[in-house]
Amino acid sequence: MFGACSPGQESCELNPEVARIDAPVSIERLEKPFFQIKSPADANRFLQEHKLFARQFLQSGQYPAGVLGATITRLATNPGLQKLGNQADTSFTAAGLEKQLKPMFQHIRYYFPDFRVPPVKTFVSGLSQDLFVNDSLLVLGTDYFVGPTAAYRPNVPGYILRRYTKEHLVPTVALAISSKYNQKQLTNQTMLGEMVQYGKSLYFAEKMLPCTPDSLLIGYTDKEMAGVHFNEGKIWAHFIEKSLLYNTAAFTIQKYIGERPNIPEIDKTCPGRVGAWVGWQIVRKYMTEHPNVTLKQLMAEKNAQRILNDSRYRPKVNQGRVN
Repeated sequence: MFGACSPGQESCELNPEVARIDAPVSIERLEKPFFQIKSPADANRFLQEHKLFARQFLQSGQYPAGVLGATITRLATNPGLQKLGNQADTSFTAAGLEKQLKPMFQHIRYYFPDFRVPPVKTFVSGLSQDLFVNDSLLVLGTDYFVGPTAAYRPNVPGYILRRYTKEHLVPTVALAISSKYNQKQLTNQTMLGEMVQYGKSLYFAEKMLPCTPDSLLIGYTDKEMAGVHFNEGKIWAHFIEKSLLYNTAAFTIQKYIGERPNIPEIDKTCPGRVGAWVGWQIVRKYMTEHPNVTLKQLMAEKNAQRILNDSRYRPKVNQGRVN
């Protein structure tokens, strides 16, 4: 049912107004001072010199005296991590990262003028954390995103591992930042509510990275993208026929929203998280139907039912297979 070929990418047009937005990016590479650590004394100096990073990313306040210093000394002097660090350093240059991050930050400030660009730190975490972002700090665990040639790769299933490449780094950041603006109902959450919530995040990332293919935003292969597009009507029919939209059972919701290699309940080749993808299509249709709704208003809308109703989302069921 889901056999597919890759569809052509639509052309990309950047809003010229975005280029005029001021969004300076400050990038500090912490790998070099980190790998200069040879002793706990060096480690403590590193922690003192980078207090915000130590407190927020390394959670320094949660450790007894001396424990964190000893831990990062072991990491910094580990030959395997040093090799991975060299690969990360080669894969991600400060200039290259700024070239990718600045347009994203300009788009965020275009839609949300009060947004303040956080200082950016890059770090080799020893594959302990891929990303950290809040209003005051953005940390990129570059060792996660080196890709297939990395000496060591994250210990995750293959269908997740394929999203840890250079090309997925900035989309991952955009999706993380979306949570700052993405409002949701906190009680009685339904399948539909989760679908639309994820759909809003993906729509946010799409607007921040208008030249990025959908496949990179959601982490599907080109074949999976073609399959879900061709079978969109069948996927939606499954949610309707199985009365899933208003299901509140967390286990059932996770079957369609959470990480899985596939969703055999629909079809053995249907990719995981397809509920999030459908939510994205609902949100897209809603915004097409309501061109006067701003992105800020969309992200503040908590009523998933209203978004579905007003979207007039009714995908048709295609017959046969995509070639």
